[in-house]
Amino acid sequence: MRRSGVLFLAAVPVIATGVYFVMPTDSADAPAAPPAATAQSAREDAKDRAERERKADDAVIAELPPGLAAPAKKELAQQLVASAEHSTTDWRTTYGSIEDQGDGCGYTAGIIGFCTGTHDLLTLVERYTEAHPDNGLAPYLPALREVDGSDSHDGLDPGFTAAWEAEAKVPAFREAQEEERDRIYFDPAVRLAKLDGLGTLGQFVYFDAMVFHGPGTDADGFYSLREHAMRKADTPAEGGSEQAYLNAFLDVRREALLTRSPDRDTSRVDTAQRRFLDAGNLGLDTPLVWEMYGNSHKLP
Repeated sequence: MRRSGVLFLAAVPVIATGVYFVMPTDSADAPAAPPAATAQSAREDAKDRAERERKADDAVIAELPPGLAAPAKKELAQQLVASAEHSTTDWRTTYGSIEDQGDGCGYTAGIIGFCTGTHDLLTLVERYTEAHPDNGLAPYLPALREVDGSDSHDGLDPGFTAAWEAEAKVPAFREAQEEERDRIYFDPAVRLAKLDGLGTLGQFVYFDAMVFHGPGTDADGFYSLREHAMRKADTPAEGGSEQAYLNAFLDVRREALLTRSPDRDTSRVDTAQRRFLDAGNLGLDTPLVWEMYGNSHKLP
């Protein structure tokens, strides 16, 4: 995705840190726990606590409606994202897309805009190659590792774009793109939005923000944007208004877009998501009409 300085978390927004308290003992002669043992115990406590929290969250989510994860709504989400990423709502035509958009992220490719400079394209090809070692992109893995984090094409030109387009015709690679989209972006975004008490529109707002800004904690990464929004308004899970919180989140996101590039087109926020929100369409119900970069789109 088009972002810089991302801490790529792959759906792990917070790393728990444990605190170990040494309780007083009745025996003055009892030996103190070795530092290594104390640290190990703290790590185990943190891991156990995180696992309990994850199971508690799973139980909460299991009681909620599917929201954006419902097949029809998920299809709708891909169409909306494709209108921003590829200027089309026919997202299944974009597996083979690849170009350098001059945004500092190297090549942007595939259904969700995986980038050679932001680690997600490398991760996609690595995971795909584990299952399909003889694929046409595997020879480019050394070069992809070298250019990761930059906009360089070293070792990729002139053949990488053709190799991507050819591999995108392979059903297994199309499936791999969808799986990686869900693993890194869709599933974590929808899960967190549900825990924040957001409905289908809010879940999409999180998903689109995670796609564009990346699952990172840098200044304009998704988790930083969320934290900033939560300082401005309470989430529904905290007792706040869903509409007020989403307005705050979109304000924060718009500010981040313009801070990074003052000339950036903010259609993604202004004439799409904000339009749905202003209409009170928290369920992201069709028909939908929106504008993206000067193009009008409608889903009946």
